[in-house]
Amino acid sequence: MPEKTLDATFDHGVIAGDAVTGSYAAANQALDALAELGISYDEVTELLEKEGVDKFVVSWNELLDTVSAALEAAK
Repeated sequence: MPEKTLDATFDHGVIAGDAVTGSYAAANQALDALAELGISYDEVTELLEKEGVDKFVVSWNELLDTVSAALEAAK
């Protein structure tokens, strides 16, 4: 999990146990309401996944550059 996400969760997040059990019907109603508005759950999750992977790749490449620079400096 990115450090900024951890910091934000620590700062103002509320984590309250099992929030899934017993909320299946309400979740389906929410998804149905979004679909009626023309919002595709599948398209949204696909976009979020793509953006998440793209951000991970950028972070990974930055980490590799940092480690490579540190190794070069240590020579």
